[in-house]
Amino acid sequence: MSDSFVARTVHFDAGGDSIEGYAALVEDSEPRGGVVVLHHLPGYDAWSKQVVRTLGAMGYNAVCPNLYSRDAPGAAPDDAAALVRSRGGVPDSRILTDAEGAAGYLRGQANSNGKVGVIGYCSGGRQSALVACNLDVDAAVDCYGAYVTGTVPDGWLLKITNLTDQLPNLRCPLLGLFGNEDKTPSPEHVDELDAVLSANNKQFEIHRYDGAGHGFFTTDRPSYRVEAAVDGWEKISDFFAKNLGVMGGCARTPR
Repeated sequence: MSDSFVARTVHFDAGGDSIEGYAALVEDSEPRGGVVVLHHLPGYDAWSKQVVRTLGAMGYNAVCPNLYSRDAPGAAPDDAAALVRSRGGVPDSRILTDAEGAAGYLRGQANSNGKVGVIGYCSGGRQSALVACNLDVDAAVDCYGAYVTGTVPDGWLLKITNLTDQLPNLRCPLLGLFGNEDKTPSPEHVDELDAVLSANNKQFEIHRYDGAGHGFFTTDRPSYRVEAAVDGWEKISDFFAKNLGVMGGCARTPR
């Protein structure tokens, strides 16, 4: 299985609009799965693109749609993120449209085996769970997504609801990776996620890390925790290998 890939900016259709994305496309013809990367609230930034390249090195075709491209086309990531936050975030209906377009782009690659997973961080973690409850994907990873469960407080910066009523509709295996020092989601929120998925006989696994808080994967921020991130990437590698059909070595933490 080749890990040679080309990374570049691409465009694909999503609900009739042309959406920008950043893709890593493996160069050989052997069938493989694809992964949609849903970026964190800070936006379509350098670290999110590094995650795409890491997945390419693992042997997957991967694409990160710029979820803010309709709101701030061509804007710098920080500026686009600030604008979107001021508007209460991206509506869930549009997340599903863009994720479906990204999944279609991956399935349209000549070396696709038809399987697509989704992974998200921060707000993207919640969005990954949202996608897994509403679209036909084969695996989903939630990295510390806030308000998959729990009560969204009045005045929260994003106009969202929790997904407790949608979790019984989960369509694929879910991997959850969380820091025990996080507050959103808190350990209690993770307990609730575990309880809801268990009560509905869903296929899932949850891993928690002491000494890690929100954003522990993000190498360019003070929240980065190397031990948790390295173990988390090993869990992601094993999970996608099992569910998307690529057997390879564990990924290194993006740097």
